[in-house]
Amino acid sequence: MLNKLFSRFRKNQTLQALGPGLITGAADDDPSGIATYSQAGAQFGFNMLWTVVLTYPFMVGIQMVSARIGCVTGRGLAANIRRAYSPWLLYGVVLLLLVANVINIAADIAAMGEAMRLVVGGGSVHLYSLLFGFICLSLQIFLPYRKYVHYLKWLTLGLLAYVAAMFAIHVPWSEVMLRAVWPKFEWNNDSVTLVVAIFGTTISPYLFFWQASQEVEELRAAHKEENTPYNDVRNYAPHMKRIKIDTLVGMGFSNLVAFCIILTTAATLGAHGITNIQTSSQAADALRPVAGDFAFLLFALGIIGTGMLAIPVLAGSAAYAVTESFKWPNGLDLKVLEAREFYAIISLATIGGMLLNLTPADPIKELFWAALINGVIAVPIMAVMMLLAHDKRIMGAFTLSRRHTVIGWAGVAIMLVAVVAMFATM
Repeated sequence: MLNKLFSRFRKNQTLQALGPGLITGAADDDPSGIATYSQAGAQFGFNMLWTVVLTYPFMVGIQMVSARIGCVTGRGLAANIRRAYSPWLLYGVVLLLLVANVINIAADIAAMGEAMRLVVGGGSVHLYSLLFGFICLSLQIFLPYRKYVHYLKWLTLGLLAYVAAMFAIHVPWSEVMLRAVWPKFEWNNDSVTLVVAIFGTTISPYLFFWQASQEVEELRAAHKEENTPYNDVRNYAPHMKRIKIDTLVGMGFSNLVAFCIILTTAATLGAHGITNIQTSSQAADALRPVAGDFAFLLFALGIIGTGMLAIPVLAGSAAYAVTESFKWPNGLDLKVLEAREFYAIISLATIGGMLLNLTPADPIKELFWAALINGVIAVPIMAVMMLLAHDKRIMGAFTLSRRHTVIGWAGVAIMLVAVVAMFATM
């Protein structure tokens, strides 16, 4: 009976459509994102829930644009920017992306190490961090693409820990629903900065590069041919349907988890006056005395699971961007000797994050600078993506519809306002 149910579960068409979008959305809830959402709940209670509701349609819109570009052109985002614009624009953006990703990897590895120390009740944080870094690196290098993606999809289930944690505590649902659409707090430096941080955490450049390149990987796997443009309208429609389902579900899952983290920390930490949360592991540890060991364990294990998912996405997106910029072979479906530069960038980004984690650098400042760089480069990258998606030389007959255009440019405007607000409140 169980075998039949499991077989039906695996053969479900909607579930089979899930892939790049689901992994991208889940990777968005990395340990650094968890820290941001935890701080939002602890400091402002339920009054920050509206941010993840507002960002959902814009997150879906811009990720569908990146997926569409990859699917239609058979090339990643960096390769398409190189085709249409000055190489110096591309090199500048890719350099900032690489720096931000390495810093983010360092912060995520540190959070995973700290979470493991809390779960096992002792040990070396640095040793745990190095162990997780090497595991993530080994999976990317030695696992074939189809198996690797399969494991990443299952890792997204780790995020359900935050949904379960929400049901392990008492929640005043009437107040939650009210504050999700009608927040009540003062607009000051602290609140504006945190809103900007949530927007920047939710809509991050590395996600654009990752999903576009993963669509190319999907094409390679489907056609057994590298960089094959999929611009036959008879075959294009099924891919667009898959991308739409995948992105809607993936980004919905991402924002649902963010919603649950804000809600859980608001109902526990914020309600008990614990308002200064700087890291995800600190949030997990603070939950134990106010929400119990079960909620603490779910929260801490969720940090480890999301880190295992996010670090390969951060390192992989940097590798795709760099190798596409210089026309080097790339792809997780290729062997190490077939794409030496690609796997070298993955290794350098991951090891760089691990080494940065061993320095006296403050993880809180690392997160700040990663968020700052991501916020700054997100706006021009999103604008370039929108222009690419309207360029018939790039997209042929598959340029954006009016509805996608409105949603996409609205997302650009939201991020522009966020960046301006960030600099104004620094």
